[in-house]
Amino acid sequence: MKTGIIHVACAPIRKEADDRSEMVNQLLFGEGVRIMEVKKNWTRVRSLWDDYPGWMDTKQWAEADESWFKAGENIPILGDLFSMAIDQNQEFTPLVLGSSLTHLKGNELFWKNERFQIDGEILSPRIDRNALIHFAKLYLNAPYLWGGRTPLGIDCSGFTQMVYRSAGIRLKRDASQQAKQGHTLSFIEEAQAGDLAFFDNDEGRIIHVGIMLEGHKIMHAAGKVRIDKIDHQGIFNVDTGLHTHKLRLITNIIDD
Repeated sequence: MKTGIIHVACAPIRKEADDRSEMVNQLLFGEGVRIMEVKKNWTRVRSLWDDYPGWMDTKQWAEADESWFKAGENIPILGDLFSMAIDQNQEFTPLVLGSSLTHLKGNELFWKNERFQIDGEILSPRIDRNALIHFAKLYLNAPYLWGGRTPLGIDCSGFTQMVYRSAGIRLKRDASQQAKQGHTLSFIEEAQAGDLAFFDNDEGRIIHVGIMLEGHKIMHAAGKVRIDKIDHQGIFNVDTGLHTHKLRLITNIIDD
């Protein structure tokens, strides 16, 4: 099956093959996709990172050998909010935080006959709770956007997925999927910075996720990426003085 690589800063992934269709995800520069179906100007893809499906504009990916992505968790990422990749013709491609720098040598990317110079901080994924929280705080005040995965717009599970990407840990795309990863903690007091907290609705369906911080605080995307308090009941919004999300469970994904 053919594979491809995203060669634009951020490719919208839609539910149907139509620009007016709901955006369900975004894929960033350097991420790999499996090509499932091509229909005129649209391609149905599955992300190589999390197997999440959707339709994207065919012009926003280029064919790439699957072996390019075998490094998996070890692929470096961009550590700056915004930067650029500069090709041989001195043309710029904008980059956003968390972009995958596949086939990087020094500060240069080599894709078949293309070569890009990366102007920005390069991070090598590593499992470190302090580094994970530092990376998470780069998204503070990013506006909420359904399906988003960038500092210009991000949803709750996109936020947690991108933060864990900085540690080389593969989270699934949706909160309900992420809740099935790792192991569940018995008490909120057991939680450490970097653990994930999940919240449900009245029907018991997981609808929200955030990242635990020290001091009974949580960072999550609700309106924007923000820091609130958390207790046994759920998230306590520091601006409104109200509980906004009902706590269901806390999980530990990181093996310490």
